[in-house]
Amino acid sequence: MTWGEWGKKLNVNQMVDLMSHFVSLGITSFDHADIYGGYTTEAEFGNAFAKSNIERSHVQFISKCGIQLIDDKRKTTVKHYNYNKEYILSSAENSLKHLKTDYLDILLLHRPSPLMHPEEIAEAISKLIDAGKIRTFGVSNFTIHQMELISKYLNITVNQIECSLSESTAMTNGTLDYLMSKGIAAMAWSPLGCIFKENTEQTKRIHHVLNELCQKYNAEKDQLLLAWLLKHPINIKPVLGTTTKDRIARCAKALEIEMELEDWFKLLEASKGEEVP
Repeated sequence: MTWGEWGKKLNVNQMVDLMSHFVSLGITSFDHADIYGGYTTEAEFGNAFAKSNIERSHVQFISKCGIQLIDDKRKTTVKHYNYNKEYILSSAENSLKHLKTDYLDILLLHRPSPLMHPEEIAEAISKLIDAGKIRTFGVSNFTIHQMELISKYLNITVNQIECSLSESTAMTNGTLDYLMSKGIAAMAWSPLGCIFKENTEQTKRIHHVLNELCQKYNAEKDQLLLAWLLKHPINIKPVLGTTTKDRIARCAKALEIEMELEDWFKLLEASKGEEVP
């Protein structure tokens, strides 16, 4: 999302360099959505990937569909969600064309719609899977009940949700418990939360504890925030938003940190502003 128009506005060579850097660190999944950059970033990434020396089989492309932005070319007049069969199929085909690939490793429904019809969604997704155009199907930002509705017709493999130390509701409202019980993988967008973006009482408490733990673990704050998330038994997959090479390499090393149990709860307490019940 941050590579193109909505972020750093990287050119082709910069994108090639950055994706090669990720792959060299063993980070091989690239998370897209049709709407990123106002429907422009997938094509820019696809042009760059075509000029890279990276084998398609060595990486995973994830994309999302369903959100319709206000767009003159699409003649849309209000932001809305569209999950009719024709739109899902056309959106997936556009993503394939823009990314210059024959298949998506995962296609996600971007956000739930009050008007989504599960049988119609299932028709479209089944057709894409049967044609080999997507390999697996998932959702994003779906509640337990919404997942149960879709699961009656389709096998959900992943739910991409907001989850971080500063926004850990998914850990207490049953979402992650449900995903674990059903064998559904969890991806986390905004995995560093608001810790570096906001100056609030919550973030001040978190920084205070992080300052102590940085010395103990010989680690940086962003590494510890990811290590905190990775300790959850569902093995959460964080979606990194940074385009800074040093930070990418630093975050990758969070996998090497095994946070102690009491330190995990110290950070949770700092986030909540009170001890656990």
